[in-house]
Amino acid sequence: MIQLNGVSIYLTLNGRALVSDISFTLNSGDRTVIIGEEGNGKSTLLKLIYDPKLIEDHAEYTGSISKTGHKLGYLSQELPSEELEKSVCELMDIREDGWRAESLAAELGLDPLIVHDTRRAATLSGGERVKLRLVRLLLDEPDMLLLDEPTNDIDIETLEWLEDFIKRFDGGVLFVSHDETLIENAANAVIHLEHIHHKKYCRHTVANMPYREYIEGRERSMLHQEQTANKEREQQLKKEARWQEIYDKVEKAQRNVSRQDPSTGRLLKKKMHSVMSQGRRLEKERENMTELPVTERQIFLDLPPVEMPRRKEILRFETDGLFAPNGDRLTDGFELNVDAAEHIAIIGRNGVGKTTLLRLIEAELSKRKDIRVFYMPQNYFDLLDEASTPVEFLAPSLEKSAITEARTYLGSVRFTADEDEAPIGRLSGGQKAKLLFVKMALSGYNVLLLDEPTRNFSPLSNPVIRGILRAFGGCIISVSHDRKFIREVCDKVYLLSESGLNECEAY
Repeated sequence: MIQLNGVSIYLTLNGRALVSDISFTLNSGDRTVIIGEEGNGKSTLLKLIYDPKLIEDHAEYTGSISKTGHKLGYLSQELPSEELEKSVCELMDIREDGWRAESLAAELGLDPLIVHDTRRAATLSGGERVKLRLVRLLLDEPDMLLLDEPTNDIDIETLEWLEDFIKRFDGGVLFVSHDETLIENAANAVIHLEHIHHKKYCRHTVANMPYREYIEGRERSMLHQEQTANKEREQQLKKEARWQEIYDKVEKAQRNVSRQDPSTGRLLKKKMHSVMSQGRRLEKERENMTELPVTERQIFLDLPPVEMPRRKEILRFETDGLFAPNGDRLTDGFELNVDAAEHIAIIGRNGVGKTTLLRLIEAELSKRKDIRVFYMPQNYFDLLDEASTPVEFLAPSLEKSAITEARTYLGSVRFTADEDEAPIGRLSGGQKAKLLFVKMALSGYNVLLLDEPTRNFSPLSNPVIRGILRAFGGCIISVSHDRKFIREVCDKVYLLSESGLNECEAY
């Protein structure tokens, strides 16, 4: 059992609370998902539970955490840069457990011998690295798992394996994920972290129920609260309007009463006293009215309208095959033709060359003068300088009008003034993804090349992002393992495999 009692987490930089007075227990058999908007402290909470030293560089905490008698396994969101430079075999650090590592690797869809590979970890695909880290984690046989975005970059087949693994795991699992399908299928409890009133206040909900049941119940509760609050306000306005009529009438009569009629004056004074008492009662009623529900705003952003001839050819791509950096053939030859109005998804197992293909397409399309292409890479730092600020990224000219526009757009995706000026390296993965979406909106692109575009958005933001992309009038060529994204945004799906690229049915 892992138990938190009255835990609060504060940012060292400005003292802002990320989490306030949270208490919960994780028992064997619990499969608890932590949800919340980008930058709400989900990863920080997981790190704190595993090892408080992991948050010392940016946060501090109060309260107590009990985890005695358990062997914890922790999967961080990203590999540290120094570990990326290690070889795979150094990263795995396998001694006498080689056969078990090979067996686990095979179970996750990897070549069993990859655990002994001498290649640098940085040369592997993002999905291959996640799978290898899962292998390394499971070799230690933990009885409690803390998983920070285990679904990032892994293929659909492995996602389905992970869902089944989480459901079968005998111990407790506390995880953060942006994959709504996995959350819906695997979680049996929810911890919801929220920041409201422009991130000045934080609150949380601990619900021992499946995710979909929690979300639907929350929406029903908030709708009922909103309807009740609006009805009370409507009735209150009528009462106050009636009171104002009576007050005006009595006040006018008092002004016009003759000094020669003291009896009427005394009656009006008594009446006014009664009216004022009623007014105070109405003020008290207003204070006690049902509050309108306060929710954490998500994303208020649309991509600019795009007008392109629907049959305009965007891409005619032909290749004799895709090859790994070491020269190994990944796929046979194929061709891909895409028109302006198409939204397509490319799926396939990890390491088959999906990102390689998207980079080749970007290199080809970037030469065109008749289209404006935006490439959102899987590794955000291919585009972002971690030392610069969001405002500097969006308004490199630093002209006053450009800075004002950048701040306005950042506000639409819930950046605070402090976050506008913070180094990009300090932002969460979801905030970096939002920053790239703001760039899309500001610059008016008509062709989007997106490598795992939803991987770092919260399950609450993702429906909004899917709606924005579904409504986009230009061309989208995406690599994705997000089953909801594929179903809701893409009208064509292609499977990349060793035999090439072939259209297939959506998931």
